[in-house]
Amino acid sequence: MSQTEKSDRVRRIVVALSVAGAVVAALFGSGLLGGTPMPEAAGGAFAADATVLAPAGVAFAIWSVIYLGLVGYALWQLVPAQAAKPLHRSVGYGVAASALLNAVWIMCVQAWRIAESFVIIVILLGVLLVTFVRVCRRRRRGTIAEIVLVDGTIGLYLGWVTVAAAANLAAWLAAVGMDEWTKAPGTPGVITLIVTGLIAAFTAWRGGRLAPAAATAWGLVWIAVGRWAENPAAPVVASTAVVLAVAVLAITAWRFRARVRRAGAEGGPVAAHSDEQRLG
Repeated sequence: MSQTEKSDRVRRIVVALSVAGAVVAALFGSGLLGGTPMPEAAGGAFAADATVLAPAGVAFAIWSVIYLGLVGYALWQLVPAQAAKPLHRSVGYGVAASALLNAVWIMCVQAWRIAESFVIIVILLGVLLVTFVRVCRRRRRGTIAEIVLVDGTIGLYLGWVTVAAAANLAAWLAAVGMDEWTKAPGTPGVITLIVTGLIAAFTAWRGGRLAPAAATAWGLVWIAVGRWAENPAAPVVASTAVVLAVAVLAITAWRFRARVRRAGAEGGPVAAHSDEQRLG
């Protein structure tokens, strides 16, 4: 076995074990394995009514889709035919790192370490941004598996964490007694949402992928729903979230259309097939 083959085997095992660890941590954080359900953990700092940036509870259903995608990717990249694919070599360790960081984040919240959880989620956001950029470097059209398990999973993960990082910041600062994060008009929350929107706009501009925009818009809309339907009520925050969600979707749609046109101009399926052969 060559050194390259050994490296590929190590990477695939690391990815599989990291994702498995993330799933176990998620089950613990859900309360199924003895942990405190996340809305109740850390004194309720992450509950749907804790801050002006807390999404309504339904928003967190996206985690089930993300975990399903991570498990699917972990199993798929173990298939022998996928071992040496350049795509996995490019993003595999990024996926593994993101899974481990997510598990650490859950443990931080369970231990009431809200400040530390914010640091972890910022690092997680950085890892996902780097991994997403690597996904966008692929020169050929992806297979269905690549589009769903790589573009889709990493995209949803990145889009949701972009919003979750903002919510995490609000949870931390509210927990240390900054009332501006728990009542209207929620000016610091509005500013934070704008920064979140800028990050999402970069993602949209850089990749023109639909999944990150969909996840970001999902999170923003549920923040809006929470601030209109639940306490703490903050209409300005809710309106800002809706405007940003629409903007992110519009930028993504524009860039996606441009990317499809460019791919067609470069030769369509024939060029894509040639690129696939070239990249091995």
